[in-house]
Amino acid sequence: MSELNRLDELTRRSFMATNAKACLGVTIAGPARNFFSPAAFAADPGAMAAGGGKAKSVIYLFMSGGMTHLDTFDPKPKAPAEVRGPTESIKTVADGIQLAHHFPDLAAQADKIALIRSMTSTQGAHGPGRYFMRTGYTQRASIVHPSAGAWVTRLTQRVNHTLPPFVTVSTGNEHPGAGFFEPQYAPLPVGDPDAGLQNVSRLSHITEEQFNKQLALRKLLDKQFEERFHQGQKNVRAYNQVFEEAVKLMNSKDLEAFDIREEPPKVHEAYGDDSFAKGVLLARRLVEHGVRFIDVEFGGFDWHNDNFSQAEQKLPVLDQALAALLADLESRGLLESTLVVVATEFGRTPKIVQERSGRNHFPKAFSCLLAGGGIKGGQVWGKTDETGSNVTENKVTGPGFNATIGFAAGAPHALPVMSPSRRPFKMGGRDGEPLTKLF
Repeated sequence: MSELNRLDELTRRSFMATNAKACLGVTIAGPARNFFSPAAFAADPGAMAAGGGKAKSVIYLFMSGGMTHLDTFDPKPKAPAEVRGPTESIKTVADGIQLAHHFPDLAAQADKIALIRSMTSTQGAHGPGRYFMRTGYTQRASIVHPSAGAWVTRLTQRVNHTLPPFVTVSTGNEHPGAGFFEPQYAPLPVGDPDAGLQNVSRLSHITEEQFNKQLALRKLLDKQFEERFHQGQKNVRAYNQVFEEAVKLMNSKDLEAFDIREEPPKVHEAYGDDSFAKGVLLARRLVEHGVRFIDVEFGGFDWHNDNFSQAEQKLPVLDQALAALLADLESRGLLESTLVVVATEFGRTPKIVQERSGRNHFPKAFSCLLAGGGIKGGQVWGKTDETGSNVTENKVTGPGFNATIGFAAGAPHALPVMSPSRRPFKMGGRDGEPLTKLF
């Protein structure tokens, strides 16, 4: 890493050894010194550690608005009616694991998933909550921290050099993106998965020869300016990087990855017709073409009113798309190399607001899900009490959750990277530790 080049070799090796011991339980002797090298990871993804480093791609599904844990992944069949409401629990193919009745399709895939029922946060407002889960850091006015997708892109080897390594789907403008990283680690946003990428072809009246001449002319005119300012000015580098990436994308033979219309009708039917379902299908196509990280957002989970009627409408969409994704990845031999994440910013209050039949914000306890990417399926991590009000075993916070994603992707999540203000930051936040026992 360029930030470490200033250190003498002895200090550098000591630093790497400390991180290797802390993260992977290995020493720095022999070839282990390469564990934190993106090039070494590309050569041997399985060398990171037993269970870790298997995920060549991450599909991150974010339920924006604060998805209720009691009506999804942590139902409480023995709780009083004022907590349980009309939500019922159903058995799954994994012994001892129950889901809310909205997830019959996922129940049949439960042997592939790890439920984290002990998530907790101090961020009870939507914006800060989403930011905390996506970055592992609390939101500050003075800095924007990189999202998990930017960290994975920054710390691992790029697979497809013509497609962007990080893509967001329907995430809006509040996504932290690359944070303080250089623009080359920023995501390519896709607003409508059904429409794919827009304006990525040459104008019809411009031939390839004419286009190349224009590129050469632009390079000639900018040469003196670039030589003077390229190294010292971030904005100049950013402009050049974005321009060059756009040209590579235009010429990529893999642009078809963004066109879900190429999928047969039976595949569309399996995922569902909702925009979110199409985003999930797009994510699978991008994984097939070597995109590292795809963040798909599903909005509308802020159910202060009519919690249960909204659950009946919205949760089946998630159930169908998620179950189809897991089955599809497995059938294509991609599940072991793809980490699937389902996350949200916080849970909802266990006690129902009776006059509105709703649930309010509740960051104290909520649930997330992991599958694939070396995760051992059919298990539950952590526990909440009989009403889902308090985490009673194995608390997990945003930093630990992000560190776990990094661990799965073979990223050196504990490696400090300097911000422009020369402050060190890590993918797992200040003290996030990966849940290695899940692998």
